[in-house]
Amino acid sequence: MNLHVDIPTRTQIEHLLDTRARGCVSLYLPTDPASRGDAERIELKNLVGEAVRQLQDSTAPRSDVATVDAALNDLLDDDEFWRYQARSLAVFASPQALTTFRLPNRLVSSVEVSDRFHLKPLLRSVTFPQVAFLLALAQNSVRLLEVLPDQPPSVVDVPDLPPASVEKGRLRQYARGVDQALRPVLNSLEVPLILAAAEPLNSIFRSVNSYPYLAAAGVPGNPETTSDADLAASGRSVLDELYAGELDRLRRLYEQRSAERRVLSDIAEVARAATAGAVDTVFVDIDEVVPGTVDEATGAVNFSAASDAVDYGVVDEIARRAWLNGGRVLAVRRDDIPGNQSVAAILRYPV
Repeated sequence: MNLHVDIPTRTQIEHLLDTRARGCVSLYLPTDPASRGDAERIELKNLVGEAVRQLQDSTAPRSDVATVDAALNDLLDDDEFWRYQARSLAVFASPQALTTFRLPNRLVSSVEVSDRFHLKPLLRSVTFPQVAFLLALAQNSVRLLEVLPDQPPSVVDVPDLPPASVEKGRLRQYARGVDQALRPVLNSLEVPLILAAAEPLNSIFRSVNSYPYLAAAGVPGNPETTSDADLAASGRSVLDELYAGELDRLRRLYEQRSAERRVLSDIAEVARAATAGAVDTVFVDIDEVVPGTVDEATGAVNFSAASDAVDYGVVDEIARRAWLNGGRVLAVRRDDIPGNQSVAAILRYPV
């Protein structure tokens, strides 16, 4: 199964968040799913050159610089890797490992070198993935579509789907069989599943579904009489409404908590609260990088640039600490943050 995206799981993100190494390289670049990857490779080559230059200017051992350089250039030369791309590519390289994610969100080109990875843009992909799977379920047919922005949908191969054309009295067994077949395909992805089905199959499938990210709203009508392109268009509308509704709910919660003195928007104050585990939900600007460091114990912020490439994005570090302390991180555009700030936090309790 060749999906166009690799949405990171929570475990994968936490592994990256926990990584510490002298010479962590974080690269982001926009990609075009319809291209052969030539322009993207040129852009990545430029970013790699800048990353290696920064590593050479640091006190990182030459052997570590050479290891990272070789791994990144090997990625550049991997023709098979470039066959399937989404809207952005994230690359994380250290002397120990190289990890990539093909993301459905449009991100700007950037390169960061520090003692930890720059993950705020990556968190956008789990805040609002902009990708979904659409299950077109009918009594006589079933298919799973991968729905991405600005692209035609693609049919996903799902092994062990039950045969269609079932009797009405066996619709529940049929729906349960579909749910079981979907589990190995969906359960590692953590992205919305949108159901396109007519009644009674719509209600029956929802009653046996085990996937936790099934959208409450679906695409009504018989999917057998609707093209994949039209189903995908309806699915994107459901996805947009889902994200807009969740963002609006959280902004209203921020206003409500403001009256209870349970919100913060000053970077230094939010850093201390995140370090103390007081942050329930934090909005962070995915585009802005505020250089500096955050004290490991107190959360005190030093905005002055540190030497030897050990400074990092302060807001990125806030997101890391909130996430690891069980908080929710919303990596969004600045216009979506309450008060149009770099960061805004809803607290578990007043501080």
